[in-house]
Amino acid sequence: MPGSILIVDDVATNRIVLKAKLTGARYNTLQAASAAEALALAAAQRPGLILLDVALPDMTGEGLIARLRANPRTRRIPIIAMTGRDTPELRVTLLQAGANEVLAKPFDELVLLARLRSLIRAHVGDEDSALREQTCRELGFAEAASDFVPLARIALIAPSPSEGLRWKSALAPLLTTNRILLTSYDEPCGDDPTRRTPDLFVIGADLAQRGDGLRLMSELRSHPETRHAAILIASQPDARETQASALDLGADDLLPAEMSTPLAAKEAALRIGAQLRRKRLSDQLRLSVDEGLRLALVDPLTGLHNRRYVNAHLSRMSERARRTGHGYAVMLLDLDRFKSVNDTYGHGAGDEVLASIARHLRQSLRDVDLIGRIGGEEFLVALPDSSLVEGCRISERLRHEIAQSKITLPDGQMTQVTISIGLAFGGTRHDDPQHLIDEADAALLCAKGSGRNQVSLAQHTNAA
Repeated sequence: MPGSILIVDDVATNRIVLKAKLTGARYNTLQAASAAEALALAAAQRPGLILLDVALPDMTGEGLIARLRANPRTRRIPIIAMTGRDTPELRVTLLQAGANEVLAKPFDELVLLARLRSLIRAHVGDEDSALREQTCRELGFAEAASDFVPLARIALIAPSPSEGLRWKSALAPLLTTNRILLTSYDEPCGDDPTRRTPDLFVIGADLAQRGDGLRLMSELRSHPETRHAAILIASQPDARETQASALDLGADDLLPAEMSTPLAAKEAALRIGAQLRRKRLSDQLRLSVDEGLRLALVDPLTGLHNRRYVNAHLSRMSERARRTGHGYAVMLLDLDRFKSVNDTYGHGAGDEVLASIARHLRQSLRDVDLIGRIGGEEFLVALPDSSLVEGCRISERLRHEIAQSKITLPDGQMTQVTISIGLAFGGTRHDDPQHLIDEADAALLCAKGSGRNQVSLAQHTNAA
């Protein structure tokens, strides 16, 4: 799994127990016994998440969190604060300092692991967005972020109208720069079609029926208009299975169902504010970068990145791989006997075949994977944080799926094509990305020469 988890606790037994739990869940771990050691390890190793006890001998928990947030190398790393005295006051203090979550000892393992998965998943997405922004800035077309902060729209979907009014009364004095709406399961975005979609939803886990809130969240995540909205699920404190399911299904955070006390409302407002800031940054990156990519760095036929973007992004991917120690796979894919498609059906049919292959690659690969068209019928795919075994498995899967797929041409006829793939693995050596592409290209020629419709591994990679 990409990244590792830094355990910070001055009690060796606690570190050992946590390491055993996390190792059993297939996480790699680092350990620190003090705040000073944690700061040094976090800056040097940049783990995927930090799990820290707030009772350290050399620094307060909030002090350590603030120091981590002040360092550019560690400011984005998710932090879970662990405490043996779970009071509302302490939770608010730690969240204000920058913790993503506060968990009380002894842990509920189900919720702990669900929270780890959720935060690491979000962190990987944020890191990929930052990497793409850096690539675009170096290419000179990303726009500077605007200082203007629009009024956020927050939709509250409570189990009952009276509960929704209580939520709104508690939150409104703390979220004065936002517009709070009371909506419903049937009309989660409100009943006015002229207004824009809410930026954030607070949804009760159980509405008219048990689990309604989780079902609604899944629906919102599947619609283009609401899939980028932040979603927070409000549940009872003892609903551990519901909380774990909500996080695994895509909730950005959890809130207490009871928000009427001042400290509970303040905690809820802090969590909502953090998610709004994260969404605002994500929206800025997406809007400024996507348009530039479309105009300057996207192939107009397939909608994939072109060679210019691929080369620049591979350089960033290579740098990150050397820094983290997690390699990446590069595959070159070439359609077999593509000229015969153009000769037999015409160039319009050839264009449809290329577009169909591009659609298949987008649907079959992760959002963080790099997919580009770098030549007439040649594509490049790069898989960050992947092993050689994973690269081979994915290459074979793509080859098999494309060979079995039927493509509908503009005149209604059906055709099938095959691809040859050259695969190379990098990141653990000090090769530049172009050298890795050359290795994959040599492997592709081998696949073509050996009969096509197959995957060939680069010789250097095979020898390693």
